[in-house]
Amino acid sequence: MTDPFISTFEDAGHEGPLAGLRLAVKDLFDLAGVPTGAGNPRWRETHGTPGEDAVAVALLRAAGARVVGKTITDELAWSLNGTNAHYGTPENPAAPGRVPGGSSSGSASAVALGLADIGLGTDTGGSIRVPASYCGLFGLRPTHGRVSLEGAVPLAPSFDTAGVLTRDAATLRLAMGVLLEGVAEAGPITRLLAPQDIWAEIPEATRAVVMAKAESLGLPIDREPFFPEGADPSGGAPGRLDATPLETARVAYATLQAWEAWQTHGGWIEANAPEFGPGVAARFANAAKLVSADIEAAQRIRSGVTALVRERLPEGTALAIPAAPGPAFTIGDQPNREAIVRLTCIAGLSGAPGLAVPAGTVDGLPVGLQLVAAQGGDERLLELA
Repeated sequence: MTDPFISTFEDAGHEGPLAGLRLAVKDLFDLAGVPTGAGNPRWRETHGTPGEDAVAVALLRAAGARVVGKTITDELAWSLNGTNAHYGTPENPAAPGRVPGGSSSGSASAVALGLADIGLGTDTGGSIRVPASYCGLFGLRPTHGRVSLEGAVPLAPSFDTAGVLTRDAATLRLAMGVLLEGVAEAGPITRLLAPQDIWAEIPEATRAVVMAKAESLGLPIDREPFFPEGADPSGGAPGRLDATPLETARVAYATLQAWEAWQTHGGWIEANAPEFGPGVAARFANAAKLVSADIEAAQRIRSGVTALVRERLPEGTALAIPAAPGPAFTIGDQPNREAIVRLTCIAGLSGAPGLAVPAGTVDGLPVGLQLVAAQGGDERLLELA
């Protein structure tokens, strides 16, 4: 296992609500005078040193947080594993010998190890929620656009969000209060939706532990399906009618994320021939082959999922599902990436906030509960935590 930090700092800090709290910064965010590596040495070599902090870093520093280091990220943030072919796999103290989850792997590891109190990360397809689940942490993927990503390396801009990981809910709420912009949705969470069509896919051991956590919140729980019975989730796309609605949503998410990732980084990749680890390399290679028809079909599905979130999650309701299908997998094993993304893609496709909270353990290994609210419901989720 690897130390989570790429570089460490002596930061004096400031007065403010976060005074005395240590901040670990994912190596996608600019720190003035420090190269941003985005998890890949070639990226670091071909980009200049930033002259100022990313907005999220500046806000946390101004509120009193003290930067203690920049942390390992999966390459260009395109993984959920927490492994990096160049810098290694940060330690997961809650599950020794297992991955911490990515791509905010180093930030999650630093917080779980007690080396930082706040881990600044990003979540495009689950990169805060999955590490939180694997490491027994709290983490929030905010409503898309509510936290500035200025000064952070993008992956898929219409999905990218910035949030934090912490060991306790109070620190999470305090740090996110510094970062969140805009007006909050009114009214507390008073009802949970734990859809039977999503929970049916979860392994029994994880299902029992995470459902018990949802029930412990003391709110009424409805189990009606998330996807309407008999609905065509394909958006008219050929070849998808045999898939479940949740799998169809996952495919749409993966397609759009890949398309945006190639639009964002394809030119740099072709010009600089970076060396990627095998998983990231394969995803970029596949992304380069997408055509406009793929994107049009996926956009129709995205619109449908967004409409469903508005319908199923009115004010006061939160979706309650696992943050990941099970505990962290052993280093060297291959995870079921599709099963993970089926649980994270609803928030991603709809731009909704997703909160991960520790739910308990399966065979001594952490698993997490994911709570998703409609757009703007970030503060309501934080209150529930």
